[in-house]
Amino acid sequence: MSENKRISNLYQSVYNGEPWLEVTLAKTLKDVNAEQAYRKINPKLNTIWEIVNHLIQWRRNILRRVQGETIITPDHNYFVPVIDPSEAAWEQSLQNLEKSQESWNAFFVDFNDADLDKIYANNNHTYYEHLHGIIQHDVYHLGQIVILKKLL
Repeated sequence: MSENKRISNLYQSVYNGEPWLEVTLAKTLKDVNAEQAYRKINPKLNTIWEIVNHLIQWRRNILRRVQGETIITPDHNYFVPVIDPSEAAWEQSLQNLEKSQESWNAFFVDFNDADLDKIYANNNHTYYEHLHGIIQHDVYHLGQIVILKKLL
């Protein structure tokens, strides 16, 4: 199996597969409604919804990087307050998360293992590091979502 396929499998498993950690984004978020996602447990903590939107934006950011774009990360690091707390807006965020997964799945179809050693100029990290980094990022925030969900 190619390294690209291994990374793709890891990424997919964290979203809605059967990862070693036995927790996925899709299953964890499945029964969270808009009110729960929007609820601020503590003023110093992000909401589930803010974390989901943060994940979506970072997934887009890294995908664009490994497609050759130079991206400037905003000062807010993609943590922005949710303006519309409606159920429809929450469903849109969940759909955007799913679309980001579909975009990554499509990317991995044609990605060449030889490109894993390419360097992203803005931070001198390889594409390999970026690909594993976005998986680590998803897992890190998945853990936060799991904890916040338990506190609801």
